[in-house]
Amino acid sequence: MNDAQWIRDYGVRGKLSNPYPLIPTSDFRAEAAGLYIHVPFCKTKCPYCDFYSVTDLALEEEWLSALLKEMDQYRDAFGTFDTFYIGGGTPTVLSHTVLTSLFQELHRQFNFNDNTEITVEANPDDITPEKLALLRSLGVNRLSIGVQSFNDEELTLLKRRHSLKGTGEALRWVNEAGFTNFGIDLIYGLPGQTVEGWIATLRKALTFHPTHMSCYQLTIEQTTPFGTMLEQGNLQVCTEKKGRDFFLTTSKFLEENGFLHYEISNFSKGNEFRSRHNCKYWNHAPYLGLGPGAHSFQSGVRWWNCKSVKDYCDKLKKGSRPIAGSEVLSHEQLRLEKLFLGLRTCDGITLDIAFLESPSNELLHNIKKTRLLSVRDNRLIPTKKGFLMADRLPLLFP
Repeated sequence: MNDAQWIRDYGVRGKLSNPYPLIPTSDFRAEAAGLYIHVPFCKTKCPYCDFYSVTDLALEEEWLSALLKEMDQYRDAFGTFDTFYIGGGTPTVLSHTVLTSLFQELHRQFNFNDNTEITVEANPDDITPEKLALLRSLGVNRLSIGVQSFNDEELTLLKRRHSLKGTGEALRWVNEAGFTNFGIDLIYGLPGQTVEGWIATLRKALTFHPTHMSCYQLTIEQTTPFGTMLEQGNLQVCTEKKGRDFFLTTSKFLEENGFLHYEISNFSKGNEFRSRHNCKYWNHAPYLGLGPGAHSFQSGVRWWNCKSVKDYCDKLKKGSRPIAGSEVLSHEQLRLEKLFLGLRTCDGITLDIAFLESPSNELLHNIKKTRLLSVRDNRLIPTKKGFLMADRLPLLFP
C-alpha cells in the first residue's frame, strides 16, 4: 500500500492549517525518512481504482520537468533517506529515458543510505527483460507487482491489461533477472469468486517465490465505474461473512506456507522482507511525497499536493509549491493515529500509548477476555479476530 492509500483510508484529519507550511529542516532527523514519488500515468484506468492518474502519456516529459523542480524545493529538508518508493498510477509505463533521468536527478538532489530499500510498482503487462535490466541498473532492489488475480475471467472483470499467461511470463522474467525481493498484490472478494478459487490463486502465486504478498478485499469507491455499477444494482458485493472467510483463509494459508502476517493486508517471508517503506507510514516516521496527489509528513505536520498534472506543472513553472492543503496534528490526534495504525499490525501498540494512566490488572484481564487483543512484552497485540475489527479497536481505549 502506498502513502496516498494510507492517508485516504486511515489518516485522521484535523483543522486545515496554512497550505504552505514551514517545513522543518534540522530538528527531526533522528530517524531516516522515506521518499515517495507518485507517477500519475496509466495506459488504461481500472474500474475499481480511485487513485489519481491520467491516460495521456504525452505529459510525462512535462511531469518530469516539474518533478525535478519540486525535488529542488526539498533538497535540504529531510536529511538522508533509507527507503524510496515509486508508486502510481503505473511507474513502469515511463520510458527508459524518463526513468533514467529521474534516478540520476534523485541521486544528485538527495542523500540515500547505502542499504536503501528502493521499490518500484510494476504492472505485469509492462515487464520485459529490458525493463527489468534497466531497473536493476538504476539500483532498484524491490518490486511490487500488481497481479490482482491469476484467473483470466477475474482479470477481464477488473479490466486488467495482462492475462494469466502474460503474468506467468513476466514473473518468470523477474526471477531470471535476479530480483530476490518482490511482492505480488492480489484482490479477493470479487463478484462470483469462491474461497476455493481464491486458494488456487494464492497457490499459483507462491510458485513464483515472492517474498511479500499484499492481499486486499475489493473495496468499492463511489467515484469509480464499479461504484456506479453498484449504485445501479449491476455489481454484486462480498458479504461481511464471506469477507471474513476470505481473510481468515488467506492468513491461515500464507502462514502455513512460511509467511508472517505483519499487517492486516500484508504478509512477508520473515521480518527482513516487510515493506520498510510502508512501515514508515504505520510508525509515524517522516516521509516526503513528490508528484500530483502525494502526501508528506514531518514533525507532526502533514501536507498534500494537488491532484492534477496540469495544476501541478503550472504551479512549479511559477516557482510555487504544488501544495493543496496541510494540517498540524495535535498530540491527541497523533496518539489516535498511533492507535489506529499500530492495531493494524502484528507489533500492536505499547501500553503507554493505549492508556493515559497505568492500566490495572483487572482492566487488562477484561481486554484480553474480548479475544481481540493479547498482552505481550508490555504491548497490546491484535489477534486474528482483532484484525477483523481493527477499525473499532481504538474505541476500547479512553
